[in-house]
Amino acid sequence: MDIRQLRYFVAVAQEANFTRAAELMHISQPGISAQIRQLENDLGATLLDRSGRTVAPTAVGEVVLTHARSVLSSMEALRRAVDEMNGLVRGRLVVGMVTACTVEPLFDALSSFHLAHPGVEISLVEDDSATLVERVRAGSVDLALIGAARRAPEDLDGRQVISEPIVAAVPDGHPLAEKDGVTLAELTAHPLICLPEGTGVRATLDQAAAAHGLTPAVALQASAPAAVANLAERGLGVAVLSATMAAPYPSLRTVTITDADVPAVLALISAQVKSPALRELLRHCRQSFGGSSTPAGAAAGSAHGA
Repeated sequence: MDIRQLRYFVAVAQEANFTRAAELMHISQPGISAQIRQLENDLGATLLDRSGRTVAPTAVGEVVLTHARSVLSSMEALRRAVDEMNGLVRGRLVVGMVTACTVEPLFDALSSFHLAHPGVEISLVEDDSATLVERVRAGSVDLALIGAARRAPEDLDGRQVISEPIVAAVPDGHPLAEKDGVTLAELTAHPLICLPEGTGVRATLDQAAAAHGLTPAVALQASAPAAVANLAERGLGVAVLSATMAAPYPSLRTVTITDADVPAVLALISAQVKSPALRELLRHCRQSFGGSSTPAGAAAGSAHGA
């Protein structure tokens, strides 16, 4: 039994899937399976139930998982203490970003951090915002750029990058195209096109509508804001996007939703316990995004609500 096997076991338990855990740990799926089999042989017990569609710890596995996390946490604390004494920044960071991310200040921060600290390995993962939040909570992602409704999760450290309203976007000739503003009740009378559940813009739409006793019926959904806009351009419905998402499409008229009081938010989130490497990356993020949200907002078009 070694530390590497414990890391693999915790990763599989968190992801509930050998393939996703292998990708996260940069090892082949057969390789991670073999290492966990060896751990089970060393301990003389089956740690994972592989019979279902997802992998889950057995009763023994739950006990081992608790101790494995404790061991790994102690090892990380030991390394942090030594690194801080030596003034070193090294290790590995997993950075999450919303699907179809094109937020250049994040890329600038990663670039400057890598140039300053080439000894730190950076892994990037893409997912919807709700999943990234859970992965930060679980510790499998160190830092994530997410979209949210109103504010970032309060149990995580977060830095708001931009806060803006959702809007309706329609092509010329649509009944809403000549309106200066539309209420949610008027909006939901039309077929809507939006991002899927788990994204910030979708959560913003659902929360704003719920505050008025409405349940929006989304006729079409797509995971990329560009796809949402393109579907609306073709007359298939009203696109609901953040203001900066809708801006790059001159063929669409942007209509204010007058009673949507829940803002769509783009935020950087991280766990409260931070390694020296994560603290340093956050410093680069602060420098890259700056004190104002304007530059980030301008770059947030295709990532804001995912």
